[in-house]
Amino acid sequence: MIELLTANTPNGKKISIMLEEINFEYKVTKININKDEQFKPDFIKLSPFRKIPVIIDHDSNKSLFESGAILIYLGEKSGKFYDKDKRTTINQWLMGQMAYVGPLLGQHHQFHHYNPGKSEFGERRYFEMAKKIYKELDERLSISKYLAGNDYTIADIATFPWIARHEWHDIGLKKFINLNRWYDEISKREAVKKGYDLLKKGEIIPKA
Repeated sequence: MIELLTANTPNGKKISIMLEEINFEYKVTKININKDEQFKPDFIKLSPFRKIPVIIDHDSNKSLFESGAILIYLGEKSGKFYDKDKRTTINQWLMGQMAYVGPLLGQHHQFHHYNPGKSEFGERRYFEMAKKIYKELDERLSISKYLAGNDYTIADIATFPWIARHEWHDIGLKKFINLNRWYDEISKREAVKKGYDLLKKGEIIPKA
C-alpha cells in the first residue's frame, strides 16, 4: 500500500492521478502547507527540501520525495506509462515539466493570482513566460499526440495538473488548438478525474 503525504497542489495531484491510473491501493495523508506542517521534523526526515509530495511504499518500506522521482518509481513498479524503450524521450519531457513548466507557472501564480499589484515587473515577466510555455507545448502537440510521442506517459501526468490551472493564467487555453485538444482528452480519463479530486471533496477538472 502506498501512503501519499501531500497537499492539494498540482505537484500533489500528479501522484494521486498516477496512483489512480495504475490502480494501486493508496491512502492520502494531508500535509497542511498553510500551517507549515512541511517543516515538522518527522516530515523533513522524509523530504529534506520541505516539499510535498512524498510517498511511503509500505510494501517495500521505501520513501521517496520529489514528484518526478515518484512518478518514475511508480512507472517502474507498475510497468505502466513509462515504457522502458522510450524512457529517454519521456525523461526529457518529464524533466522539462519539473525544471521549467512547473516552476515558471508557479511564479506566474504567485504574481498574477495570489499577489496582483505588488510587482509590475514580476507580473509582466511571468505572464509572458506562461504564454511562451503554452506556445511551446502547443507546438510540440502539433506534431505529437502526447508529449513524449503517441502514448500517454508520466510526462503527460506531470504536466496536466499545471495546465489544469489555466483559469488562473488568463491566457486562453482554447487559443492553443493542440494543447487544448491534449487537455480535453486527458480530462476525460476516469483515473484523471478521480486523482484530480485529491481530497475527495468533489473537485472537478476545469473546462477549457
